[in-house]
Amino acid sequence: MWPPSECGAEIFAWRVWVPEAILQRNLALELVRVTEAAAIAASRWMGRGDKEAADQAAVDAMRFALSSIDMDGTVIIGEGEKDEAPMLYIGEKIGNGLPPKTDVAVDPIDGTRLTSLGLPNAISVVAVSEAGSMYFPPKIVYMDKIAVGREAAGVIDIEAPPGENLRRIARAQACEIKDLTVVILDRPRHEDLIRQVREAGARIKLIPDGDVAGAITCFMHSRTGLDVMMGVGGAPEAVLAAAAAKCLGGQMECKLWPRSEQEKRDAVEAGLPEADLKRVFTSDDLIRSNDVFFAATGVTDGELVKGVHFFGNGATTNSIVMRSRTKTVRRIEAEHHWEGGEPYRNGGQT
Repeated sequence: MWPPSECGAEIFAWRVWVPEAILQRNLALELVRVTEAAAIAASRWMGRGDKEAADQAAVDAMRFALSSIDMDGTVIIGEGEKDEAPMLYIGEKIGNGLPPKTDVAVDPIDGTRLTSLGLPNAISVVAVSEAGSMYFPPKIVYMDKIAVGREAAGVIDIEAPPGENLRRIARAQACEIKDLTVVILDRPRHEDLIRQVREAGARIKLIPDGDVAGAITCFMHSRTGLDVMMGVGGAPEAVLAAAAAKCLGGQMECKLWPRSEQEKRDAVEAGLPEADLKRVFTSDDLIRSNDVFFAATGVTDGELVKGVHFFGNGATTNSIVMRSRTKTVRRIEAEHHWEGGEPYRNGGQT
């Protein structure tokens, strides 16, 4: 009898029975093709001073690659509202429509300005989880964040002063505060935070952009030497970073950071519960699922992954792909060869 009863929950698609677990197991590696496509397209604009063109190239390539993935996906974290973004907008349906149903978070380039200036640490990112599991705060642009790796998970408190968090992290990692390196976005709003970290005695790595990559490098601090990220960054980026935290065993805490009373009112009118304005969010609050897939490919060289390097009729890419359920972390160096034209140009057409 086909399908055999021991296969468990099955999905009938194109007259072939496919166990749902196989679709889920393969999904992580399929996502790497998506981030590779976006990174290759974006990297053609590296250092050319046009961040809008770089971003559009990445969006076009990512959207095209996502259309072939076996999933019935909905963009929860994307390029903006439907009236703001023609592709990868919030609520857009992506994938080929087959099960499983999923929530999708995308950032075709985390670091568009980094790419346009040829600076390090620009990456292309996709995260996928079960449908209905991702958090999105309407109208709120920023979140205050603190992120650490596995060794310091469970000791941080975003409502504690920076110095107290640094003492806790140092104790958890069996070192002194002077041994810690703190990643902070280089913004005027962080002047007081930077002062407090310096007074505590920790080192600082200021980054111009790219707080998804910044958080991930702290989740992997034993590899990167970066211990904690602190400060205010993008709210959508917090959800993407939370996906990586769940895969790597790191911890992140966040609070919404509205820029004005008007932004608060707009958010509440758009459906945000007022209690969320004071709530401390964890990675598990931002993604309420234990089965999360995450993929990132380097656009420019960085601490996390190398960027795209071109050669005649091809390119090399470096990616990291993870799954929270198994805690599997794969590093993939791929060599792409193409004949008859470069792929992923003009929305994926060669």
